[in-house]
Amino acid sequence: MDYKANYEKWLNFEGLDASLKNELKSMDESTKEDAFYKNIEFGTAGMRGLLGAGTNRMNIYMIRKANVGFAKWILEQPDGAKRGVAISYDNRHMSYIFANESAKVLAGFGIKTYLMESLRPTPELSFAVRYFKCAGGIMITASHNPAEYNGYKVYDDTGCQLIPEWADQVTKYVNEVEDELTVKVPSSDEAFDYINWVGEEVDKAYYDAVKTCEINPGLDKSDFKIVYSPQHGADNWPVRTVLRDLGYDLVPVLCQCAPDPDYTNTKSPNPEVPSSYEEAIKVAKKVDADVIAITDPDGDRLGVVAKHNGEYVLMSGNQSAAVYLEYILSQLKKQGKLPSNAVMYNTIVTSDLGELVARSYGVDVEKTLTGFKFIGDKIRKYEKTGEKQFIFGYEESYGCVVKPFVRDKDAVQAVLLAAECGNFYKKQGKDLIDVLNELYAKHGTFKESQIALAKAGVEGAKRIQEIMATLRADHPTQIGDYKVTLAEDYQESKRSDGTTIDLPKSNVLKYYLEDGSWIAARPSGTEPKCKFYFSIKGKDADDAAAKTEKLQKAMMALIGE
Repeated sequence: MDYKANYEKWLNFEGLDASLKNELKSMDESTKEDAFYKNIEFGTAGMRGLLGAGTNRMNIYMIRKANVGFAKWILEQPDGAKRGVAISYDNRHMSYIFANESAKVLAGFGIKTYLMESLRPTPELSFAVRYFKCAGGIMITASHNPAEYNGYKVYDDTGCQLIPEWADQVTKYVNEVEDELTVKVPSSDEAFDYINWVGEEVDKAYYDAVKTCEINPGLDKSDFKIVYSPQHGADNWPVRTVLRDLGYDLVPVLCQCAPDPDYTNTKSPNPEVPSSYEEAIKVAKKVDADVIAITDPDGDRLGVVAKHNGEYVLMSGNQSAAVYLEYILSQLKKQGKLPSNAVMYNTIVTSDLGELVARSYGVDVEKTLTGFKFIGDKIRKYEKTGEKQFIFGYEESYGCVVKPFVRDKDAVQAVLLAAECGNFYKKQGKDLIDVLNELYAKHGTFKESQIALAKAGVEGAKRIQEIMATLRADHPTQIGDYKVTLAEDYQESKRSDGTTIDLPKSNVLKYYLEDGSWIAARPSGTEPKCKFYFSIKGKDADDAAAKTEKLQKAMMALIGE
């Protein structure tokens, strides 16, 4: 069925939600095509897209269709219906409605649910799956995307997002739903006996677990101040409760604490965007804070700004994680608690600095594909075998986990870690940037950056495919002034030197340069973007910055952008 037929089917559906019908009537031809040319898909972090009418949009009909597929998968798990599904949601438009619809669709399959009574962050959802011994979980969120987006993420019984093998099974069941408009949904009364409302019980258990992430719990917390913003999202009370219970002087950015779905008082809810820190920096300057922490709407990503030589300096996810690693490993070693079989996980597009820090303490490092589910799956594997002991996991995209009672990125754990690191090093007369510079001096200076080419709509999707196909067909032998010494194609599971890549197939290309730098390319799994990752090694910060600028221009010229 082409987009015009799909559009007419929706427009003429008698029971269609009135607001969606009005939206359909106002669409121009290009909007119709984008809204109906395909079904919204599962990506690296579930299903995510623009809110609105259409099969390529987030709305109650596509949510219902997704839940039919997930329900069938849950019923295949041991005692799946009885164990049930935990459901949470963030502050976005339609989040509560999508969560409630999810619970009702599952009830129609006889599946018990544990539905949060109000918004809760992604890591608490992951924790709740394990706490209630559920067969799976659902989080309604579009993470750090703009206000016009929402999304749907699904989890297994360990609180980990579904790995590709299981996500493919769910997708198969979803695609078997012939008509998303006619999915049967029980009434609230009919679903009542299957829905359990969740509140303070799981909050307290989760907060208590996060508090165990302290490495030096007796550390004096006086003379240290942290400014915190939830960016209008779901981490407001979890972060403020945990840190204040532990005695930290936490100053909230009050204008960004209300769960506002329009993100009125922030330029961006994404910690990767420098403008998202503006209000927090204003507050930090007023109170002379040592560290600034901001979390994204669903509370899994953390951005950190450190006061250094009187200025507030933004740290990337790679930089902050390297400092966390140095702190964790140095302190565990000092306390005699560093396991001999410790392992750290990060991804193929993460900076080499963290790996160098880990190996300097004798800690093994394993890399995964992009997507925290792959780190969660690694944790599951070694939890069963006991071969290695998890010590830390992180992605370059501002997400980490300290203790694996959560199997997704956990910004509440991360805020506590950032506060403890900042406080500990301040007592030594240093700040987080000082520690980072010490790591550069020891391991080499790295500058990480990213270019995300936004390519929306049908033509945008074609252009992204064209970029990747061209690079794959004829990988560059030189980028800028540097020879490519090794090329990796994760879709084909092969390297240019003839060796094999032992990871699941993924549409990623990576180029290693003769100077120790690398560049990677991959389409986003959740946004209409083609992302390019740069990890550039330099003699010092100025050299790394200059090389980065040149290599970014060279890479864009290579693909004709």
